[in-house]
Amino acid sequence: MAVAASLSITLVYSGDVTGTETISAAANSASPGAVTVQSLASGFNSITVPTSTGVTVKGVVIVPPSGNTTNITIKGVTGDTGIQLHDSDPAYISIDSTVTTIGLTAAAIIQGVRFFWF
Repeated sequence: MAVAASLSITLVYSGDVTGTETISAAANSASPGAVTVQSLASGFNSITVPTSTGVTVKGVVIVPPSGNTTNITIKGVTGDTGIQLHDSDPAYISIDSTVTTIGLTAAAIIQGVRFFWF
């Protein structure tokens, strides 16, 4: 069953630059409203995007476990160099409706990575 979801990111600057910026994604009235917790194996991991009738995923927030120090790299395919995500900060990735899997490579086993599907 789909749920309505909205996403916004607020940046707060202080110091030499001060200000607040809020960036919002378009609302998703067909979100899966799902949070999954998965362990990543050492090496390439194919993460399946949730699917069901009437649901469209527009993005995911990937949240590594607190204090994680193991590299996570998002990849298009197994041999791709990819882009290294921050070890412990959340990463938001927008996803086209045709995407069915996300490729993540972990430098070692990581237990308890959270995926907030938008």
